[in-house]
Amino acid sequence: MKIFSFLKDHKVSFLIALVLLFAQANCELTLPGLMSDIVDVGIGQDGIASVVPDTIRADDLADLELFLTQEEAEHVDASYSPVADGVRTFTGDDTARKDLEGFLGQAEMVAYRFEQGISTDTLLDAMAPLFSTGTSPEAVEGARRQAEELLGATVDMDDIAALAASGAMSRDDLVQMREALVDKLDDTGESLVESRAIAYVEGAYERAGVDLHAVQSGYLIRQGATMLGFALLSALCAILSALNASRTSAAIGRDLRHRLYERVLDYSPAEMNRFSAASLITRATNDIQQIQMITVMCLRIVLFAPCMGIGAVVRVLSTPTGMEWILVVAIVVIAIAIGVLMGVTLPKFKIMQSLVDRNNLIAREILTGIMPIRAFGRQRHEEERYDEANRELTRTYIFTNRCMVLLMPVMMIVMNATTVGIVWFGAQGVDTGSLQVGTLMAYINYVMQVIMSFMILTMISVMLPRAGVAADRVQEVLETPTSICDPDPARRVTREDGAGWRGVVSFRDVTFSYPGADAPTLEHVSFTVEPGKTLAIIGSTGCGKSTLVQLIPRLYDVTRGSVTLDGVDIRDIDLAELRRVIGYVPQQRMLFSGTIESNIKFGDEAMDDADMVRAARIAQAEEFIDTEPDGYESPISQGGSNVSGGQNQRISIARALAIRPKVLVFDDSFSALDYKTDAALRAELERSCSDAAVIIVAQRIATIMHADEILVLDDGRIVGRGTHGELLRTCPEYLEIAKSQLSTSELGLVETSSSVEGAATDGVAREGGER
Repeated sequence: MKIFSFLKDHKVSFLIALVLLFAQANCELTLPGLMSDIVDVGIGQDGIASVVPDTIRADDLADLELFLTQEEAEHVDASYSPVADGVRTFTGDDTARKDLEGFLGQAEMVAYRFEQGISTDTLLDAMAPLFSTGTSPEAVEGARRQAEELLGATVDMDDIAALAASGAMSRDDLVQMREALVDKLDDTGESLVESRAIAYVEGAYERAGVDLHAVQSGYLIRQGATMLGFALLSALCAILSALNASRTSAAIGRDLRHRLYERVLDYSPAEMNRFSAASLITRATNDIQQIQMITVMCLRIVLFAPCMGIGAVVRVLSTPTGMEWILVVAIVVIAIAIGVLMGVTLPKFKIMQSLVDRNNLIAREILTGIMPIRAFGRQRHEEERYDEANRELTRTYIFTNRCMVLLMPVMMIVMNATTVGIVWFGAQGVDTGSLQVGTLMAYINYVMQVIMSFMILTMISVMLPRAGVAADRVQEVLETPTSICDPDPARRVTREDGAGWRGVVSFRDVTFSYPGADAPTLEHVSFTVEPGKTLAIIGSTGCGKSTLVQLIPRLYDVTRGSVTLDGVDIRDIDLAELRRVIGYVPQQRMLFSGTIESNIKFGDEAMDDADMVRAARIAQAEEFIDTEPDGYESPISQGGSNVSGGQNQRISIARALAIRPKVLVFDDSFSALDYKTDAALRAELERSCSDAAVIIVAQRIATIMHADEILVLDDGRIVGRGTHGELLRTCPEYLEIAKSQLSTSELGLVETSSSVEGAATDGVAREGGER
């Protein structure tokens, strides 16, 4: 999944997480084994952990050596100290203890059995292999009767010692008898040998004067301290792992937001229209939050579950109990449940994110258009529209959450059924002596850890699809290239950081179509505007005026033809350099939260205050700025909501003028100004910006009637070109717009009625004649 690709820049953190989680899993997997030792050894065996006694009476050790070979007896003697006060002490290390445990444990088991008393028949059956194979059955039966008369019904350790002392039984005979007794008596496995050997050691300790309570207490304290140490180490690893995961996921979220923000800033309006602002906001907030949350879980839980699960499986398999089939059945049931759940919920998660986008879009539209909604009494309609989108999103959330909730009872049923099965079948092993209680408890813990690991992965698998969809959506934004790019260095044209440009703008047979549009928005548009000249563009709504001026700073690229600056195709100019030359005031004015100063200096934070004041003076903004208590430090709310439309527009104009551009583009930027301010601003522009080419898009004839050249657009084509007076005579479209705004006298049509009669539209002249 793409979500894991975000970890590629955090390999060290990933490695640290893996090491910490492996250590934590190892610590937690050690605890059940220690608990088993406490139950089996600390409680069941009174703290006696080994069949090799640390202290034993010399007589008891001599009895044990009766059942050992000469070599084994020498090995035992070498591992114990000389006799002191009738007691010998073990002096070997752990390796020597392990070497002794096998044969010494068998000898202790045999000695324990003799201490308890063993029937003569059992002993004779064990000694049957000692008789020669050629001995007749009658002779064997005679020997059996003699032995019964000599030994009685039972045989104890004193009888065996007497037989060995009298030479009636040799060492080899006793060793063979030991092996025969082990084969005969050990019908439930090695655990029985060990348990009886431990019982013998317990008696040997009592005879040696060892305090068994102190032995048990010491063992329990040591094992308890060990458990506590592993638990604390596990907790430390968990804390460090959580810290590492939190820091890493926060860094990933920070980097993703930064990368996405940088990418969106590079987008042209084409990409913005493709994704929509609501969707981009969702991707930058909700989607990245999903990625950040699942990254924490990946570094904290997803990695931990396999470490724990694999380790638990290894320990389950290393503890042969015959109940492994229960674990297999549980895992199969869990896998089926996960598969069904993923198949049902994955499509819904993909739908959910698009529904979140739609919900945000409608909410954003309602909040943005709250004033017209109230003005036209459309509150109820908008509430219903939002309620419909919200209900659909809610239904999807409820469906997916119900599926996730259903998984938990299934997992609990599997866990409890597995526990019952292990206890049921394990109890039979405990009853027969083939399985100890502590071992069974540890086995249950290991199996539960395996199932819990699968449960954790299941819960994560439910969340992963949604996070995967979020990752795809974020990645889509990051991988979508902007359609407006800097030119290749081989053909890039630069002129001293923008200072060498004159500002001659030319459109050469420009045709432009929006992506996916059926017809061009602009067709065969050609014109030139030089520094010191003003070009005005007018036309009906939707005729392509704003689209035309957006081609100048390369917000869009032309489909055919070219736009040039000083004869250089703007596609061959570095974007930053091109946009430093152009002062653009968009139709949708926008101020940023801050102060008046920060908004005017938005194009260059390092500009002098003198340039800021000059721009405000030209834009006719000084009038209201000087009345503010804080002047240029007066606060501006986001979007300029705390200033009027005219003030907002004048600050926007001052922002464009402050960078001293070579080309000034005003896209219907005087509509919120009164006629007096409009005229004063244009007069000041003519005086103070005489070295710049000025392009004005306007709806008001009064704003553009004094321009050096006026272009009239209709349906993306130039249908009229000339000065105000020329267009009144030659362009019906311009005349129609002019008549709708100004009176006949203001247009100067009364005095020239005879000439107007020859125009394509002569309604005004005729009306004037009638009057």
